[in-house]
Amino acid sequence: MKKYRRFPLLMLLFGLLLVFSTAGCDSLAEDEEGGDDALYIYSWGDYLDPEVITQFEEETGIHVVLDEFDTNESMYPRVKEGATNYDLICPSDYMIQKMAENDLLQPLDYDQLPNAKKYIGKDFLRQAESYDPGNRYSIPYCWGTVGLMYNKKLVAGDVDSWSVLFDPRYKDEILMQDSARDAFMIPLRLMGDSMNTKNVQELEQARDMLIAQKPLVQAYGVDDIRDKLASGEAALGVIYSGEAINLLKANPDLAFCPAPKEGTNLWMDGWVIPKQAKHVENAHKFIDFLCRPDIAAKNFESLGYSTPNTGVRELVEDDMDEDEIEIAFPEPSVYQGQETYQYLGEALDKLYTKLWLQVKVE
Repeated sequence: MKKYRRFPLLMLLFGLLLVFSTAGCDSLAEDEEGGDDALYIYSWGDYLDPEVITQFEEETGIHVVLDEFDTNESMYPRVKEGATNYDLICPSDYMIQKMAENDLLQPLDYDQLPNAKKYIGKDFLRQAESYDPGNRYSIPYCWGTVGLMYNKKLVAGDVDSWSVLFDPRYKDEILMQDSARDAFMIPLRLMGDSMNTKNVQELEQARDMLIAQKPLVQAYGVDDIRDKLASGEAALGVIYSGEAINLLKANPDLAFCPAPKEGTNLWMDGWVIPKQAKHVENAHKFIDFLCRPDIAAKNFESLGYSTPNTGVRELVEDDMDEDEIEIAFPEPSVYQGQETYQYLGEALDKLYTKLWLQVKVE
């Protein structure tokens, strides 16, 4: 999946435009007639194995209607403006926090989620509390880190630090994510600051570091980072861990550092039930269905992203090599203690956008 969801500038602008362009439009959730045997889902594109949806419909008799979004920022205004009647949504960490703070979600009923209680790892539930205290509104679905992929033939030694992205030896060989939060995270961590800082001076210092780095950068991108690394067009780049397995298969000269020593972002996506949902019981059934190990394994094999489900590894590891297992099911030391992006408020959102634009146009 295209894990570009951390505030790419163009996507932010698109999200703002969507408020106006979709206000008078009907979604699938509004167009379709549905009784108690329906479930309307709003999720990332290609984020559910189609066979999983079919199996759920066959087992329960509940008809699933699926709408897809490209970014958290394009999803949010549709839900906030009340133009939709979705029963289940899959936002990212900081967006779950934003939706909860804006009273757009309803609490989960854990009595209806026995598989979630049994199989979602406690480490990930604790991590999710950073944006959803008490795990009140969300169940973790997929997770990963923002890491460094590098070509062993083009980069000297093992890479374990963000500082390599500022090394003049790799001028025109560096790929950066076109994403404000992911871009600013790197200099903030190099300076020892939180990636969730609200300190304007720290953010301006991070901006200055990114401007100074700009002459070394070949490109700021999203999906094209993966393609350039696979083809050997660049020496190193910032990618999401869920892309690493396929990249290693595509180019054996590549290696992956999932968590540079200064620290990185641990992202998590989770399922939430919007406050205006009409099929709440069905939404709980689907969440719990996804938490069954056999179903979670199907989604893992289809998507490639790490799962918080503790019952999946034993079902899939026989078909994976050691490098793949290490990336998909890393040791706790890789992710414990890492920060998850938090919603910083509208003013900080605008500041990030402003500072990122200054980097891009400098």
